[in-house]
Amino acid sequence: MSHATIVTPTPEGGFQPHTVAHHFKTAEQEFQAAKFAFWLFLVTEVMLFGGLFAAYIYYHGFYPKSFQAGGSLLDWRLGALNTMFLLTSSWTMANGVRCSQLSRRKEMVVWLWWTVVLAGGFMVVKYFEYSGKFHHGIFPFTQVWHPEGHYGEVLAGVAFPKLFFNIYFTMTGIHGLHVLVGMIAIGWLIWRGGQGRFHSGWYIPVDLIGLYWHVVDLIWIFLFPLLYLVP
Repeated sequence: MSHATIVTPTPEGGFQPHTVAHHFKTAEQEFQAAKFAFWLFLVTEVMLFGGLFAAYIYYHGFYPKSFQAGGSLLDWRLGALNTMFLLTSSWTMANGVRCSQLSRRKEMVVWLWWTVVLAGGFMVVKYFEYSGKFHHGIFPFTQVWHPEGHYGEVLAGVAFPKLFFNIYFTMTGIHGLHVLVGMIAIGWLIWRGGQGRFHSGWYIPVDLIGLYWHVVDLIWIFLFPLLYLVP
């Protein structure tokens, strides 16, 4: 089977044609197959975080004092700032995807750069959050941590926030890893997009990575109230 080539003329010019893989008949078939596979991947991501959310709800019901004590040590303003970063990054990502569909290469690259900058802001805030906890002796998966700064047993039914912070570091750590992966992927889009690789005839990588980024942002929308507001 011969390769099919898509060339989309644009006013800006300088775009690279896309060659459809030999096992697909058309570019549309290739696009639908890639999107279906990516949705399956996103389902596994939802299952991963769904299990973590289920663990949060389960243990919160049994140890509410531990969650209250732990939640009181988080700064909701930092969580709100990170929420603003990610919500805005979803908007910039959506604009980047739209520009790729319209063969607006330079605008696409600018919007994608803004997405990376906002994601970087999120990670910087998370760094200060983590370093602040480490400075006060709060580490993931360690002994029971006492609010006054020393380690001890759980006495008289008083639940220290060990369990809460184990869940906090697990959920935010995995989410932060997804943000880093997204930043790397968007960086690749910027590199290839600057070469004219994406245009109205071939923009599926931008579309799928944009979809991934929206899911990462959506997960944070659930993490923020659960960890910073509900306890």
